[in-house]
Amino acid sequence: MDFLRPASWEEALAAKAEHPTAVPIAGGTDVMVEINFDHRRPEYLLDLNRIVELREWEVGEETVRLGASVPYTQIMEELRTELPGLALASHTVASPQIRNRGGVGGNLGTASPAGDAHPALLAADCEVEVESVRGSRLIPIDEFYTGVKRNALAADELIKSVHIKKADGPQQYSKVGTRNAMVIAVCAFGIALHPETRTVRTGIGSAAPTPIRAKAAEEFLNAALEEGGFWDSKKIITPSIAKQFAELASGAANPIDDVRGTANYRRHAVGIMARRTLGWTWESYRGKGRSTEGVA
Repeated sequence: MDFLRPASWEEALAAKAEHPTAVPIAGGTDVMVEINFDHRRPEYLLDLNRIVELREWEVGEETVRLGASVPYTQIMEELRTELPGLALASHTVASPQIRNRGGVGGNLGTASPAGDAHPALLAADCEVEVESVRGSRLIPIDEFYTGVKRNALAADELIKSVHIKKADGPQQYSKVGTRNAMVIAVCAFGIALHPETRTVRTGIGSAAPTPIRAKAAEEFLNAALEEGGFWDSKKIITPSIAKQFAELASGAANPIDDVRGTANYRRHAVGIMARRTLGWTWESYRGKGRSTEGVA
């Protein structure tokens, strides 16, 4: 196994072009596990730790440009206001040591359905900035996951950053695991309210071959909130709406049985998390300039 260690982003792109099979490594929290267990034996490792811009972020007017290697710890500490859902997801990542090393770029590159960042990214809405010596492009998050541990990257492309929409409303994240730390998700759910567009987006992890959105649940809830005047009145969402939303979210899941949980349990848990996170986000939304009309 050869170790490539570029000193700049341009050198990294050139190395990836010359060695398309080279596996990028930054935090190494996914790649090294696979290598240590002999599940993967790449011909080349492409070390990106010297690339300073991958650890930088920029808060713009509408989006946050998050470098691929910004550690989860910094997301939690520095971007909680702009990216609350991703900050909550970052809290659930492994241990403090791994949160200090791992970043969103690794989750996206590995594209495991159990990656903790995926539900939050899907719910918030974002684009993945990728680049090669041929140029750069932005891949919408909905088009990024192409199969089990597969993504839309070309062989010579590297993930540079993620452009995530700044929160304009409450966001939540929930994860089921066999313990509180150092655990792969049995399933996970993210939700984001977008009052500016009067829409709700979701993300489901570890309950389908890829990270997915519960689109039927979103469409139902968006229609129910609009038709019922909920965005303006901020009244309590009725139990029937919450129940239907949860059932549709559960129905979006396409899980498997494995050592961490059964398919039936995952479907059930996704529904429970959908209902609970909807309640938490809506109560938070109601708390900002809450109207007394319709308040129970």
